[in-house]
Amino acid sequence: MKRLMYLLCLLLIFAPAMRAFAAGQNSDKAASKIEKVKRSVAKVGVGSKARATITLNDGSKVKGYVYSAGEEDFVMRDHKTDAPTTIKYAEVKSIDDDRGHRYAKMAVLFVGIGAAITLAAVFGAIAANER
Repeated sequence: MKRLMYLLCLLLIFAPAMRAFAAGQNSDKAASKIEKVKRSVAKVGVGSKARATITLNDGSKVKGYVYSAGEEDFVMRDHKTDAPTTIKYAEVKSIDDDRGHRYAKMAVLFVGIGAAITLAAVFGAIAANER
C-alpha cells in the first residue's frame, strides 16, 4: 500500500514537469521546421527565375516566383498578374521547385531511349545481313 502511495505521489509531482518538457520539444520542432522552410526558400532563390509552388498549412497553394525573403516572411508574386502575396514561414507546409527541370530530364530520357532503339535496329539489320 505504501508503494502505491509513493508511486502516486511521484506521478503527481512529475506530471507538470513532463508537460513542460513536452511543450519545449514541440517548440523545438516548430523552430526546426521554420529553419527548413527558410533553407528551401533560399535554395529556390529570389527573382523572376525563382519559380515555386507553395503549399500552405490550410491546403491552399500559391504559385509564382519568390520576390523577396526576410527573417519572418517572404513575398511571392504571381507571373501573370504580378500581385504580391506575403507568406510567413510558419504557414508553409511544403515548397515545390518549379524551374522546369522535370521536363528537360524527361526530354533527355526520351531522346536517349529513341537513340538506343535506333542503334539496336541498325546493329540488328547489320547482323542479319552478314548471315
